[in-house]
Amino acid sequence: MRQHTIKKPVTLEGVGLHSGKPARITLSPAPEDTGIVFRAAGDRIAAAPESVVNSHWATTIGKNGTRIQTVEHLMAAAAGLGIDNLDVHVDGPEIPAADGSAKPFVALLAAAGRNQQSAKRRALSLPYPIRVGSAGRWIHIFPATRFRISYTLDNDHPAIGTQVLSWTPATERAFVEELAPARTYGFLKDLGVMRKKGLARGGSLDNAVVVGNRGPLNGLRYRDEFVRHKILDLVGDLALLGRPILAHVVARNAGHALNIDLALAIQRSLGLERRPAGAALRVLSQLDAPPNDGFAPARAAI
Repeated sequence: MRQHTIKKPVTLEGVGLHSGKPARITLSPAPEDTGIVFRAAGDRIAAAPESVVNSHWATTIGKNGTRIQTVEHLMAAAAGLGIDNLDVHVDGPEIPAADGSAKPFVALLAAAGRNQQSAKRRALSLPYPIRVGSAGRWIHIFPATRFRISYTLDNDHPAIGTQVLSWTPATERAFVEELAPARTYGFLKDLGVMRKKGLARGGSLDNAVVVGNRGPLNGLRYRDEFVRHKILDLVGDLALLGRPILAHVVARNAGHALNIDLALAIQRSLGLERRPAGAALRVLSQLDAPPNDGFAPARAAI
C-alpha cells in the first residue's frame, strides 16, 4: 500500500476545548516519508510520542516552549482516512474543539482530497506483547496480523456503567461511521472546578457530551458513545507512531497518559526511540496519572 497526503490546503477555525481561546489550523500537502508535522510560533513539531509534553487531560505536543494541545482527534481522523503525510499550521494554543469528535476533521480532510504518493506505507509489527498500567487501568497489546482494539470502560455513573466494545477498522467507512462521530464527555458537577484549574474553558454542549445527575444533557450519538470515544482517542494517540501497527490492543479504563506510555513502549520494543532536540520529555507515572482526556476527574475517564 502507498502513502498518501492531501491535494490542497484546507482551514478550520474554532475555539480550544481547554483553553477556550480562538484556534485556527491550516492543513497542507506534505512530501512522502515526512509524516505529520505541526508548525506553531516558528517551531516545527513532529507528531511523535516523544513530542508529547503533557497527557493528563488531552494530548499536548511541544518543543522549545511552544505547546499545541488536544491533537488526538485530528490525528485519529488522519489515521482513519489513511493520510500519512501532512503539514499542520496552528494559530493558537490548541487544535479547535469543533464538535468534540473526529467527524469535523474527517470532513476537512475529505474536502482537501487525497493524493497517492510513490513511497510505500510500512506497518509496524510487534516482537512481543507489551503491557502498561496496573490495577484497574491498563493496556495490553499483542502481535497480530491486523489492527484491532478491544476496550472496557467502567464508570459508576448509571448513564455510563460498564461499556465494552471490540472494534476493527475493516474499511475506511467503518471509521467514519462507527468511531469518528463519538464525542468527548465530561460531568456537569465538575465543570466549575475544572475551569478554575484552567481546563475546559471552551467546553460546552456544542463540543462535548455533558453528563448531569440523570444522564447526558445533550443526547448521545451512540448508546455506547463513551467507550467509542475512548477508542477514538487511543487510535489518535497511537497514530503518533507515524505508521500503522499490526496488533490487538486490549484496554481497560485507560486514557491519554497510558496511551502515550504504550506508544513509547512500542518504540522501545522496536528500537525506534527518538529524542528531539529542544523538546522536554514528559515524566509521568503510570500509577499516578489520571485516565482522563477531557473535562472531568479521574473517574470520568473522558
